[in-house]
Amino acid sequence: MHAFERRQAIVEQVRSRGLASLRELASAVDASEVTIRRDVRMLEQEGVIDRRRGGAAWPGGLTHEQTYQQKSQVAAAEKAAIAAVAADLVSEGDAVVLGAGTTTRELARVLGRFQDLTVVTNSVLVAEELARSSVEIVMTGGTLRGPTFALVGSSAEASLQGIRVRRAFLSGNGFTVSRGLSTPNAQSASIDRAIVAAAQEVVVLADHTKLGVDTMMQTVPVEAITHLVTDARADPELLAQLRPLRVSVHVAPLDDAD
Repeated sequence: MHAFERRQAIVEQVRSRGLASLRELASAVDASEVTIRRDVRMLEQEGVIDRRRGGAAWPGGLTHEQTYQQKSQVAAAEKAAIAAVAADLVSEGDAVVLGAGTTTRELARVLGRFQDLTVVTNSVLVAEELARSSVEIVMTGGTLRGPTFALVGSSAEASLQGIRVRRAFLSGNGFTVSRGLSTPNAQSASIDRAIVAAAQEVVVLADHTKLGVDTMMQTVPVEAITHLVTDARADPELLAQLRPLRVSVHVAPLDDAD
């Protein structure tokens, strides 16, 4: 296992457990505790996890929001697989909205191959991914929110009024059957609601690490979601609960899924 893959595996172990000892992490990724201690120290410096005596902890809480750097360290392969499946919901000649997030940025990378497509976005990183493609990019106004590289606020929301697109693609910090998509930040929730209002259908992109997770601000209730795109490690029981609610579930395959 290469160092990058090992550190991603460590992040996933700490995220799923909440708290893990060096011994547990070493066993999970088949490495020495000395190596794990060095990896944990580096991941803490990057702000991804919190180091604890003899182990590591996951920053948590209903109001806690990870930085973009932290989010990009989690489930990278899953996000790429989700983006590939989500792109099948886009056709040449479409107009769509992409919200901010690491998974929507992955989707933007795939959409760059389209020749006739308009993408409305409040994400600086999404726009950057598409800048050298043939895709027409329409950016909202607003105030830049550093942790997510997203434009938010009343100006951003007002710029979406009067816009109507086929589908909106959103990701968030958590997704549950009872509350739908959620985020810890009020400004992020507000702009996501404005994005939903501009679309005929809403597509939620959520890897398995977000399913069953609840955060403070609801952005999209389940009844407003048309499609959920997730990965092959998603909890099958949770997905089964969505089908009677008329949410079309798309599961992205993974090469190394259990």
